Parts: sequence; structure tokens; C-alpha cells
Amino acid sequence: MTEQILAVGRMQAYIEAHLEEEITMAHLSAVSLYSPWYSYRLFREHTGLTVADYIRRLRLSRSAMRLKNETVRVIDVALDLGFGSVDGYTRAFRREFGCNPAEYAKNPVPITLFVPYGVQYKFMRKESSAMEKVQSVFVQVVKKPARKAIIKRGVQAEEYFAYCGEVGCDVWGLLTSMDSLCGEPVCLWLSEKFKKPNTSTYVQGVEVDADYDGIIPEGFDVIDLSEAEYLQFQGEPFEEAHYGEAIGAVQQAMEKYDPARHGCRWDDENPRIQLEPKGERGYIELKAVVRK
Repeated sequence: MTEQILAVGRMQAYIEAHLEEEITMAHLSAVSLYSPWYSYRLFREHTGLTVADYIRRLRLSRSAMRLKNETVRVIDVALDLGFGSVDGYTRAFRREFGCNPAEYAKNPVPITLFVPYGVQYKFMRKESSAMEKVQSVFVQVVKKPARKAIIKRGVQAEEYFAYCGEVGCDVWGLLTSMDSLCGEPVCLWLSEKFKKPNTSTYVQGVEVDADYDGIIPEGFDVIDLSEAEYLQFQGEPFEEAHYGEAIGAVQQAMEKYDPARHGCRWDDENPRIQLEPKGERGYIELKAVVRK
């Protein structure tokens, strides 16, 4: 991984940490360790956005989550996130999401949020990473109720990178705007029971109540999942640069693990579940089991 990629990653981290403050190229230059001009060029080359567009989209998405989850006034959200006026904020919100913020606060329909993936992830594949040390993996039993999953199918993907190539990475932004039983979107590896002809094993979606009758975004399907027990495998917290190793450690532990120690065997019908890799909590996957 080049120093330029690491520099863009540092700029992304700075923006995330200081989103409600004024952010200038001087600030970003200080963390990238390059000149303001070169930092700007690097950022645009590797994120596909100018610094201003990246910050604007991230602030709008952050504001949408506040309007959805908190009881706040539109003017307070606008000013907290650096928009000079409510009118300007409302216009920007409508251009980004197709509705105005006051309407969205009253009726938070699914919208495609901006998810700022770290540029370092584009240069990582777990297949190419070598495990430098043994990592601890915590295992616990998790019970999931009968529920539905609202999913977006791919074509033939069996893992994340292929899936993004088939359906695009914006799906996650849409899912992030939706309520989920577990508090966040999920990635699923579907068994043949839940697949349709010529569709992917790997999908992304949200888990909702079994009696859910709300909005289903266009192009999404709904599957019914029965009550089930899962073994949840959670790795150690990790630095972004060790993303591949963190996934590898958990998946190796799953492959070697014998569920019989819990009086169970693997359940191959219910989907295997992946949560978003977040360094502060460690990588998490869940695999279904049935009692012997």
C-alpha cells in the first residue's frame, strides 16, 4: 500500500472526526503530510470526489440520520453541520435525497446515504494477507427471532467485492437509512432455499419484524427467516490496514470450530451473516446451528 493511499486515509479519518467543524485544505494538508494542492489532487483521484463534495455529502447523510433518529429542529441540524442557512441546506438535501428535510423527519423513507468507504479497502483482499500472529476470537450463542430480510440480490457474487461490482456500493447507503432489528444492515450468504435462479449467494439487506408491511425499495426482495440460534464469532479490534487479517482470523476460526461443544451441529439452511467490519469492535460473522 502506497504512502499516497495512507495519506488519503488520514484525510478521510480527519474529516470524519471533525465533520461539525470548519475543515480546510490546510487542515487536511497537515494530516496528509503533503502540500494542499497535492493533497487535493490525491483526494480526488482516490475517492472520485472533490474534498468539498465529499464533505457536503457526508454532512447531508449525517444530518439525515439525526433527523431520523432524534427529535431535532431542521435549523439546528443545518447549523450544527456547517450549512449557512436553512434554505441552502434544504436545497442541498433535496438534490441529494429527492425530498426536503422537514418531510423526511416526519416520514423517514429509505434514502441512499453516502457511505465513505476508506480508500485503503480498495487495495486489500483477504486472500493476499498473511497472518502475522494468532488472534483471539470470541464465540457466543445468539438467538434470532422469526423475521423477514429485505435483500438486494446480485448476479453470481459469493463475496463483497464481486457483489459491489454487480450491484454497486450505494446499496449499503440505502440500507443504512432503514431500521433493522439488529441495529444495522447485514450481509448474507444464502442457501439454495433462499436463492432465485441466476442470482447471487452473497446479498446485502436488513432484518425486520416478521409482520413488517412497510416500504420495500425498488429492486429488493423479501425472504422469511425462521427463529434460529447462531454462533457469533467476533475477532479482536483492528486497524484499517489489517482489515484482511481480521477477516481471515475469524473465518479460519469458524472453519475449525466444532459446534458440538454447544450440543449443536451446523444449520446449512439458514443464511450465514456478516456485519460491517468496524475496527473498533472487531470483525463479526454469525453461523446458524441446530440442537442435536
